[in-house]
Amino acid sequence: MKNVTVRKYEEKDLPDLIRIWNEVVEDGVAFPQEECLNEETGKAFFSEQTYTAAAVDAESGKVYGLYILHPNNIGRCGHICNASYAVSRDSRGLHIGEKLISDCLTRGKEHGFGVLQFNAVVACNVPARHLYERLGFTQLGVIPKGFRMKDGHYEDICPYYHEL
Repeated sequence: MKNVTVRKYEEKDLPDLIRIWNEVVEDGVAFPQEECLNEETGKAFFSEQTYTAAAVDAESGKVYGLYILHPNNIGRCGHICNASYAVSRDSRGLHIGEKLISDCLTRGKEHGFGVLQFNAVVACNVPARHLYERLGFTQLGVIPKGFRMKDGHYEDICPYYHEL
């Protein structure tokens, strides 16, 4: 994965970003969204973020994953940002997520944020939780039954933060 770089998304990336985002939504175990994006809603969604990035192979142009970065709140809490990460199903386990998160930490600071907070990391998403902790995120606690899984049962969520 040496040739994979994380960069600001480009219009040509949109079909892949939408496909990858929808894979995670359809899995129903990580994102709170239940509706998939289409060409129109995807274009609007990704353009409305403070920053949208794509993990792309520099040689082939293949898109492996993405992240979105945006404020977590407004006003007196506007210095806190939030992000979501998505890696294509066939690229999971290749350390794409680590590249995305590392870039996001840099971009968050560049955009003037002081803290990156994750509101709803599903407790059973152990690979993501281990990665966040390895990269210096701190778990804030547990919200019992805070996430409804695709099959209808509830899982705990674990908020995390990282000072930028």
